[in-house]
Amino acid sequence: QPGTGKSTLISDLTSEFDGGKIKFTSLNCTQVQADDLIRLIALNFGLDATTEYKSLLLHGLKELFLKMHNEGRRSLLIIDEAQDLPANALEELRLLTNLQQNNQPLLQIFLVGQSELRQTIKTPQLEQLHQRIVATCHLAPLGIDETENYIMYRLEQVGWNDNPTFDPRIFAPIQKVSQGIPRLINLVCSRLMLHGMVDEKHHIDMNDLKVVLASLSNEELIPKYDFAEKAPAILRSI
Repeated sequence: QPGTGKSTLISDLTSEFDGGKIKFTSLNCTQVQADDLIRLIALNFGLDATTEYKSLLLHGLKELFLKMHNEGRRSLLIIDEAQDLPANALEELRLLTNLQQNNQPLLQIFLVGQSELRQTIKTPQLEQLHQRIVATCHLAPLGIDETENYIMYRLEQVGWNDNPTFDPRIFAPIQKVSQGIPRLINLVCSRLMLHGMVDEKHHIDMNDLKVVLASLSNEELIPKYDFAEKAPAILRSI
């Protein structure tokens, strides 16, 4: 889903790549047609893409990937927001998987996108592309415990020293109203910390969370959260 951290994950993974062994390019401008996609890929890999002939672009890419392969290096293409690619552009990517040497692919393609990407790839016209996929992974929203761990981890990364302290009961409502989406968790927590700073709070409790969630809901940034109806029994007396 949007906000689960796909782009952050890509950035983290690519930061660990050894530039000597892996040559990669990452695209996130995906609302392009098939021919433009091949041209954009060639440009990102440093090739001259001024030709109007797709065959020359593919030939140039194959020569580059083959050179990398012979040097013991790997070529990687990462496409973010791939759910925006039209079907004909996705089918064009299959042509790049045909670039092989001794039955070994010269290019590895990593598609990252929202949930509808899976459904698109399963359509009959993309059956051949679907058959080329060797692995898939779905980033699920965070559960209550994962949400708490995520929040505490981020606090620790910026030098939090138990000031302010937090009522442990706030994590369940944060998870529920954010639906476990990290981007929304960040939004709620940023506003909660701002609220604590303005009011000079050294302890964040459920009343503080109520104020923040009500404010965000009024701004239509999050769904309305009804503590009495949606919260666990332990919270209903608050």
